Amino acid sequence: MYDYQSLTDQVIELSKKTGEFLLHEITALRQSDVEEKGVHNLVTYVDKAAEKQIVEALSRMIPESGFIAEEGTSNKVGKEYNWIVDPLDGTTNFIHGVPLYCVSIALRKGDELVIGVIYEPNLKECFYTWKGAPAYLNGKEIHVSSIPDVDHALFATGFPYYDYSKLDAFLEFFVYLMRNSRGVRRLGSAAADMAYVACGRYEGFYEYGLQPWDVAAGILLVQNAGGKVFDFSGGQNALFGKEMVAVSGGIAEEFLALIRNHF
Repeated sequence: MYDYQSLTDQVIELSKKTGEFLLHEITALRQSDVEEKGVHNLVTYVDKAAEKQIVEALSRMIPESGFIAEEGTSNKVGKEYNWIVDPLDGTTNFIHGVPLYCVSIALRKGDELVIGVIYEPNLKECFYTWKGAPAYLNGKEIHVSSIPDVDHALFATGFPYYDYSKLDAFLEFFVYLMRNSRGVRRLGSAAADMAYVACGRYEGFYEYGLQPWDVAAGILLVQNAGGKVFDFSGGQNALFGKEMVAVSGGIAEEFLALIRNHF
């Protein structure tokens, strides 16, 4: 049995080190360094190098652990422990010089998330939590918003860039929230969006087409900050189901009814 608090401290330091690497490399990045993994799905040598560094460090922390990592640096599957890693969430922002992207690292024991760390290097904000602990931002305990209704809430989302199967419903719901809330933001990093729900900057975040490495750390952060996480049907398949809703507890029931009605 590992000490999750001690492991979290190590992951925080690793995330900050990776963040410094990202900030250094952005000054040298050229458009010729950009590759397309798929339609509008971009990657650079920076993503790959950062992930390699993370995987090597995490392997030292838990030698028997496996990985679910965006760039496929390791395909090892752990019997009990598996890290879920996104070395650079917000690659398109990074490539275009938009200063918002994150390092996201989570640890899963069996079917349970036990550590979540999200680091945004531009603002030097580190969001973190572990099993049985509160959620924190740079050492200060954080909580989801107490706003009680959708009408007074601010939301975040992400726009699909290759999976348009639910686009009509997505746009209809987007228009509904524009008219019936305080607005919808699009940062370009699901990890940042979920961290912002955890600390009360947003009341909710929703998106489809996401991967486990986009949301794993954020799921535990939101839950340990007092929020709710579910898929569009209200089920518990947000990690692998490619449908994500993360909301403050006060609006969870109302928001779930709305999203079910539109999707």
